[in-house]
Amino acid sequence: MEFIRKKGPGLLLCLLMAIPCWLLGKALPVVGGPVFAILAGMLLTLVWKDKSKVQGGIAFTSKKILQYAVILLGFGLNLSEIAKVGTQSLPIICSTIATSLIVSFILCKLMKMPANISTLVGVGSSICGGSAIAATAPVIGANDEEIAQSISVIFLFNVVAALIFPTFGGAIGLSNEGFGLFAGTAVNDTSSVTAAASTWDSLHGTNGAVLEYATIVKLTRTLAIIPITLVLAFWRTWQAKKGSSASCGSFSLKKIFPFFILFFVLASVITTLSTMAGVDAAFFSPFKELSKFFIIMAMAAIGLNTDIVKLVKSGGKPIFMGFCCWVCIAAVSLAMQHFLGLL
Repeated sequence: MEFIRKKGPGLLLCLLMAIPCWLLGKALPVVGGPVFAILAGMLLTLVWKDKSKVQGGIAFTSKKILQYAVILLGFGLNLSEIAKVGTQSLPIICSTIATSLIVSFILCKLMKMPANISTLVGVGSSICGGSAIAATAPVIGANDEEIAQSISVIFLFNVVAALIFPTFGGAIGLSNEGFGLFAGTAVNDTSSVTAAASTWDSLHGTNGAVLEYATIVKLTRTLAIIPITLVLAFWRTWQAKKGSSASCGSFSLKKIFPFFILFFVLASVITTLSTMAGVDAAFFSPFKELSKFFIIMAMAAIGLNTDIVKLVKSGGKPIFMGFCCWVCIAAVSLAMQHFLGLL
């Protein structure tokens, strides 16, 4: 009862906000429910200053519900899918991920940007947009404004890529398979990969073949969430332990290490083993949908904790970083295809 009294009103608010945003995301997948939810939360905050009665539930949603969403996200990852795309896409995927992380690290140092925003933009650009940010943010201890800013940057270049990449790919003479690889490795978010590949299929009459291939490539790229988040988790734990030793303070692994990531990995292993044993992949679809809905709820809560005026004023550097990551990823994807003789 105490939980309901303290968290209930805020949880209900985020739930009510998430429902229309989820529906809007279905109608406009190139934008996506999480972006609608963040915008709705930020706009509501402009006119609603005193949220003390709902703040407990908002905080719970932005932290715990986000972690539950990441755990459920694991049920959408089949580790055996790597074998389906073989060695053809893996070198390109590894190259684009490394490129984005290196570019974001260098720009973080050169422009003196906050490390958390740089990490989220780098990971979001290189792996799978909002889902990667959702998984990484709790691991590195990012606050709500850093998450909102990173999601906004990723959204901007998602839309641009979905609109211009099909025309650009045709202009440089990409094959159907080449564009599937390009879309799957160079577009940030899964919804935008789907939009770009579907547009290509429509323009070239491929009967959905490019969409299917690009989706498999994107799924393989999404699997990078596992090693990236685990490395970041161990790095943060090591840093915290080292800092605690230096100050002669106490160290609690339970408080620092994000154990929900281990449940995320376990969920993906369960999915993989189950499908190998003959379980229909559709069995896990409700878990995947619930994960997406929880992410939208969490983004609504994050929006409610974000000052949109401050976000706009401080958005120049993250947008520039996102642009650099986006351009470099696209260039490396095409360069690797040329190097491997796939163009």
